[in-house]
Amino acid sequence: MLKIYHNPRCSKSRQTLTLLTGAGREPEIVEYLKTPLSVSAIKALMGKLGITEPRLMMRKGEAEYKAQGLSQKEGEDLIIAMAATPKLIERPIVETQTAARIGRPPEAVMEIL
Repeated sequence: MLKIYHNPRCSKSRQTLTLLTGAGREPEIVEYLKTPLSVSAIKALMGKLGITEPRLMMRKGEAEYKAQGLSQKEGEDLIIAMAATPKLIERPIVETQTAARIGRPPEAVMEIL
């Protein structure tokens, strides 16, 4: 199993997808802005990423982050915010059966292949 949580408008996401396909891998492409992740899916990804702090997989520079006052929130509230506003999720994320990596830089995802 190989998935990329992808935003085709993001250059890092496109670069990561190109890197994967160039290595002969054909990931399942999940356009997470069109198909938002559930709270449980976000928690599972956090586990595979090896993080316990949801903020580490958030785009803190997004206007929605500030508008929702997320700098003042913690834990479950942040996960719920990512599920409700998928634009807040850092991109891209590549997931295998046992691990995940954020593609910043894109080459970081090669660690789990």
